[in-house]
Amino acid sequence: MTDRIFKYILLSFILLATLAGGSALAASINFTASAVVLSKNQCRFLNNNITLDFGNLDPTSGAVVNASTTVNFRCQGSTPIASYAIADDDGMHETGLNANRMQHATNAAQYIPYALSMNPTNGNVPKNVPQTLTIDGTINGADYATAEIGAYTDLVVISILP
Repeated sequence: MTDRIFKYILLSFILLATLAGGSALAASINFTASAVVLSKNQCRFLNNNITLDFGNLDPTSGAVVNASTTVNFRCQGSTPIASYAIADDDGMHETGLNANRMQHATNAAQYIPYALSMNPTNGNVPKNVPQTLTIDGTINGADYATAEIGAYTDLVVISILP
């Protein structure tokens, strides 16, 4: 070995030993690595505001009152077919699963129960093709026969996944 190569190797060992010994004084931090894998599909409602209007209820009729509305949605993404699922939160005044109620506008203790159904609630659709969700509601005559006069409302959130 030449003197020059020996000096480089010796200098390298000295430098490594110095760095190793000095590492006790070095500061360190921890970090968290994270990522979220997105769905290959994204479905969105095309209408922002819809209303399920039961109209005027005549308490003397005893009739079942039905109402219906629709909302359009479209799925996009990297796959040709998108899978989706639709659900609702049963509204602001629900008393349990699928136990929707509308609340009186000025008397917060008065409610009218109603049933809500949606079709379809899940499926597979071609991407970029508008689809229609139908929302149906029903109020039984007995549920408003003794109701206090006035306006009743509820706010229901409908979600579509993905």
